[in-house]
Amino acid sequence: QLQLVESGGGLVQPGGSLRLSCAASGFTLKTTTIGWFHQAPGKEREGISCISSSGSTVYLNSVKGRFTISRDNAKNTFYLQMNNLQPEDSGVYYCAASPIAVLFCSLSSAGMNYWGKGTLVTVSS
Repeated sequence: QLQLVESGGGLVQPGGSLRLSCAASGFTLKTTTIGWFHQAPGKEREGISCISSSGSTVYLNSVKGRFTISRDNAKNTFYLQMNNLQPEDSGVYYCAASPIAVLFCSLSSAGMNYWGKGTLVTVSS
């Protein structure tokens, strides 16, 4: 069964850090394009970071310099390290994967065939 499972969400104070994980099963992440998406309360889901099978990365401007996407092909898991979290970072975070290998990824959800169920991040004092 093909699935992605996120973990690592929770409650954190402004300025704090969290690391989200996304474990894949049923397929290998090695040749996939993967991404993280964020849905704030009352807003549409948006792409915040992606990494291609070649290792190139893209970040939404609002998270650039604070968030880092990475992958561990041996563990079939990818991560989102989130530092200096702010209240506007609160919401549900989804991981997604596309089976299409590309040199450069984008923050679009188009082509993302596999989705996790999401993990909730709350940034509040």
